[in-house]
Amino acid sequence: MPAGRDTPTVIVADDSAVVREGVTRILTSGGFEVTGQARSADELLEMVAQDPPDLAVVDIRMPPSHNAGLLAAERIRERYQGKVRVLVLSQYLEPDYALRLLGSGVDGVGYLLKDRIAESTELIDGARRVAGGGSAIDPDVVAELVRNARDSDPLSRLAPRERSVLAAMAEGRSNRSIAERLHLAVKTVEGVTAAIFDKLDLQQTPDDNRRVLAVLAYLDHSA
Repeated sequence: MPAGRDTPTVIVADDSAVVREGVTRILTSGGFEVTGQARSADELLEMVAQDPPDLAVVDIRMPPSHNAGLLAAERIRERYQGKVRVLVLSQYLEPDYALRLLGSGVDGVGYLLKDRIAESTELIDGARRVAGGGSAIDPDVVAELVRNARDSDPLSRLAPRERSVLAAMAEGRSNRSIAERLHLAVKTVEGVTAAIFDKLDLQQTPDDNRRVLAVLAYLDHSA
């Protein structure tokens, strides 16, 4: 928000008149000045170009395409470089969209689920933070992003014993040496090693050594 102006300006964009009016009413009660309401992504971009607000509150799914609101939000972030902050609203939990929006940084950006704004204080608080240059990310979106990140890490699939065996393997130890170090039977180490290969989706081929690939995965994760 520019220095010297106490009331942040907002453009509300949603293809539903009911949602637009509802969001406008909530933001106005929270001390914002709503300078425009857009029914489509194209209309939003035109309004922002004519009179850039401090904040654009945008529904992800708007005409002319199913994710036009997200594309408009990305364009605003790119074109106005933080001078126009963006808070997107979504009916659905879509972590991929959140990652796209947050790809250029978390300053002056927000992503809230519409269910979250049933309580007006949630929307007002999020809008204030984003308008002030901060961020407001829905807790459910954060939880999903964390879960996806955990699931995408193959080493997270390993049990503690398997991680210990892999760590010893990364030291260049043989199965017998690993068994001696971890006080296990050699047969147990062989079984654990096979389980590691399976969990890391390492298939034996003439050109690849699964033991080497497993160690590389461990070292890459530890770097």
